[in-house]
Amino acid sequence: MNLVIYILRRLAISIPVLFVGTFLVFVMVAATGDPLAELRGRPNVNPEAIAETARQLGLDMPLIPRYFHWLGHFLTGDWGVSVAQGNAMQPVFPKVMSAFDVTIKLVVGAEVLALIIGIAVGVLAAVKQYSIVDYVATTLAFFLFSMPIFCVAVVLKTYAIQLNVWIRDIGLSDWLGNPWLRTTSPENLTSTGFGDFLARYSGAYLLPTLSIMAISFAAYSRFQRASMLETLNQDYVRTARAKGISGSRVIFRHAFRNALIPVATLFSVNFGQVLTGAIITETVFNWHGMGTLLVDAVNHNDPSVLMGWLVVVAVMVVLANLIADLLYGIMDPRIRVG
Repeated sequence: MNLVIYILRRLAISIPVLFVGTFLVFVMVAATGDPLAELRGRPNVNPEAIAETARQLGLDMPLIPRYFHWLGHFLTGDWGVSVAQGNAMQPVFPKVMSAFDVTIKLVVGAEVLALIIGIAVGVLAAVKQYSIVDYVATTLAFFLFSMPIFCVAVVLKTYAIQLNVWIRDIGLSDWLGNPWLRTTSPENLTSTGFGDFLARYSGAYLLPTLSIMAISFAAYSRFQRASMLETLNQDYVRTARAKGISGSRVIFRHAFRNALIPVATLFSVNFGQVLTGAIITETVFNWHGMGTLLVDAVNHNDPSVLMGWLVVVAVMVVLANLIADLLYGIMDPRIRVG
């Protein structure tokens, strides 16, 4: 029952955060300029048609009433229409959801793998402090930290192209697909069967997933190592060891859960950064996700698309923080009670 109350309390806190966040985002988008400026500059466009378009978009209203007008429509699923040339008056909702579907699959897969591997490596490095395992994990983490994500993506793409050539030369392309490691978007991916689809699908997601996962893995492994070392030096852990409890039981029953709390905090912060930073990976691998959508919306000063993009990202960041808060309560019941 305490956990349910804790969840409801966190949800109640998240609602005003989202409300304030959407308002600030709306003000910033409104300050970017007139989205119909290009249309007004065309001599052959009827001024009455421009005025009607402005009315449909709510641009003829003051800022505060316009925000509540937008919010009311947004909450009912009407996210407005695009004003970008070539996409004029097309609904924004399916456009944003289509891009979000592409990006969230990539980001969630990369973050889950980075968490699992990073936590495992961090715990192992802490338990075997100053061993060869610790030195290798630390060196790898610092190496990945020092590389910008676009550099990781470009290096992986370059070597993948060479690997595809090698796979083709030794005759494996008929089984794995040609190419297997796709260096472009998985859109329009075709296959002749489940095995062929699995090989092609994994090959399409492997490179961008590794690109995003590399930096996150370095962060999670370092935080987990530091947190685990601090926990292993706590008095209650020393007491458990003094009582003759086995080393594995001390690590996994007494130390591991408490050592996860800082990593949960890092996840809540890192998830939003990875989601917005996926624009770099998507550009390198030519994926048409949230990154491409943002660039196009900024270039065309498309306010409805910008608002849809920013609100979706804001919701995901708040959701990630909510998940982290819930994990705190599960890992340490004292947080729930407090």
